[in-house]
Formats: sequence, C-alpha cells, structure tokens
Amino acid sequence: MAGNTFGEIFRVTTWGESHGKAVGVVIDGVLPGVSLTDTDIQKELDRRRPGQSAVSTSRNETDTVQILSGIFEGKTTGTPISLVVYNADHDSSAYDALSDTPRPGHADFGYIQKYGIRDHRGGGRSSGRETVGRVAAGAVAKKILSGFGIHIVCHTTQIGSIKASPDILNDLPFEGILENIEKNSVRCADLAAAVLMEAEVLAAREKGDSVGGIVEGLIRGVPAGLGEPVFDKLDADLAKAIMSIGAVKGFEIGGGFEAAEKFGSEFNDAFEIKDGKVMTKTNHAGGILGGISTGNMIRFRAAIKPTPSVSVTQETVDLANNTSVKINILGRHDPVIAPRFVPVGEAMAAIVILDHLMRNEALRSLSHSMRV
Repeated sequence: MAGNTFGEIFRVTTWGESHGKAVGVVIDGVLPGVSLTDTDIQKELDRRRPGQSAVSTSRNETDTVQILSGIFEGKTTGTPISLVVYNADHDSSAYDALSDTPRPGHADFGYIQKYGIRDHRGGGRSSGRETVGRVAAGAVAKKILSGFGIHIVCHTTQIGSIKASPDILNDLPFEGILENIEKNSVRCADLAAAVLMEAEVLAAREKGDSVGGIVEGLIRGVPAGLGEPVFDKLDADLAKAIMSIGAVKGFEIGGGFEAAEKFGSEFNDAFEIKDGKVMTKTNHAGGILGGISTGNMIRFRAAIKPTPSVSVTQETVDLANNTSVKINILGRHDPVIAPRFVPVGEAMAAIVILDHLMRNEALRSLSHSMRV
C-alpha cells in the first residue's frame, strides 16, 4: 500500500489498523534542539480520544502515547521521531459477520477491489483510528509553529440542520473561539447553537442514525510568501491534507463556493496601507492568493459526512454468495464525526504550514549561499 507518507521536508508516515495491536507515526525532518515531551503530544491526543461524551463512540481508549525515538532529555535530536499508541479496547466480534459484506458508505468495497484482501475488523487501515498518528504528528508541528507565532484552531459551524451564528468571528477573538469550543461536546464556538447541535446528534443516535457537519479552520500568524505557485500551491496542499481525512467530502478556502455568486468587484480583496503594512480590507481569498499566503488569516471549511456505521437497516451484497442482503451494523460508533474531526483538521493544517515554512527557509538558505 502506497500513499502513507505526507510532506516534503516535514514528513509524516502513519501506520497501524483500528483493531491491530497499535497505531502510530514516524516523523522525519524535525530540527534538533526543539523542546518536546510526551505531554505536548498527549494533550492533543486527549482531544481526539474516543469515549468523551454522549456524542462520541463508547470505545474507551486512553490513547497514551509512547515516544520510541528522536527525543532525548526533552529535546529533539534531529533523527526520526517514532510514536506509538497501543489499542486496548477493541472488540472485533461485531465485524466477523461482515467479512464478505461491504458496508454502505465505507471503504470496504474499494479495498477488496484494489487489494483482493482487507482487514474487516473496524475497517482496518481505513478506520478513523488511523488519525491517531496524524494528531500526534500535528502536535509536534503545532509546538514548533507556536514558536513562530503561528496558531491554528478548528471549530464546528454546523451539525445537521443547526448552524452557528455566521458572525461568530466578529463576536469572538481567536482566543475566545479556542476557549469556547472546549466548553461543549460538539466543539462549537457559538454556545447557544452548541446546545441545539447536541440535541440534534442525540436525536439521530436514538434512531440508530448519524448526522454530518461543517468544520471551519483558522490559521493565524502565517507570514506572507508561503506556498509554491503552481502544483504545490498552499491552498492545494491544504485541500489535499484535509481531503485525505476519511470523512471529508467537501473543502473550500475563504469565500469558497460563494464566489460563484459574486462579481469580481465584490469578491476581490482591495489593498490598503495600515500601520505601515500592506493589508487587504477584506479576506474573501481566505489568506491565500495564487497559491501563496498573503499574511491574512487563512480560513478553510470542510464538509464532514454522517458516520456511515449506523444501525438502521441498509442494503448491500454478500460477495461470497453473490446475493443481495440487508444489514444492521453493530458495534460502537460516533453518531457525528465533526467534533472529533477538529483536532485532526488542526493537525493536518499544522503539518502543511510547517512543511511549507521549512521549504521557504530551505530556499532562503540556498539563495543566500549562492549569493555568497
């Protein structure tokens, strides 16, 4: 299986299956001398951890990280960092009857067609549990980025039919969004909407069903000039990173699909001089123009599909007998994915920004040495 590594300089390789012995990640490209402990990583894994609320799966994993290499006496050594999280609360019995039955909305059928074999226990490699490695690597990236004054937050703006106030970014500063999203189980900065969202999720769970949602990402402090202007545009790499997360079915930057309804004179961000700096009066571009960061806040949104594992009766096929069958999926599943997507989205955004920051620094170093 190819495609398990992401990044050019800051490179992340995840490994492991949902019901295997462990999941983990290998991180290459981290400079030596960065202060980093298991606590830095654990706090992000705790945000992703299952079993935290009524709107989450009841699978009870502590997701305790173990550092195997790359860190000595609290500092990175410049060698590959290897992190492992052991699976402790996996029950594969509910999946045994599904070994030849592809579940609607899952990757089962595609895996069978591509590889001729699949780990049916919890989805194996295609399970959301794969994101443990992403979040662990993202914790490292976030720690490094914070030293450059770059910070990232994702927050839920919609679950089912319930939407947060569109004025939330005007009503709350960046820090206010960070504070509010950890006050409720759906990670919504609009606390009034969060109550309604929670009710929407619980109503779906009561019916054995699930709901989708939208999560917005905000990246503050990114300097102008990040991104390669053709195939490796910053927004293109962000799109790939976010779309690589299994539950994502849509992605947009800045004004996104609303751009289709605007005139160019409306959507363009006019420039101005403010406090001696070149700024834009608006940010419809979402902080990226021509694939290169402008210095404005980077904004993106991801549409998260409803959890495909539902106990409502669904139609599928028995591949062993070549017959049509109906199934009710058992096991422990999230009735909504969006809240647990939040730390995963932040992690992937951090990996992209750090990788591009390191590419820029490498380019500047090379240019300087050539001039010398």
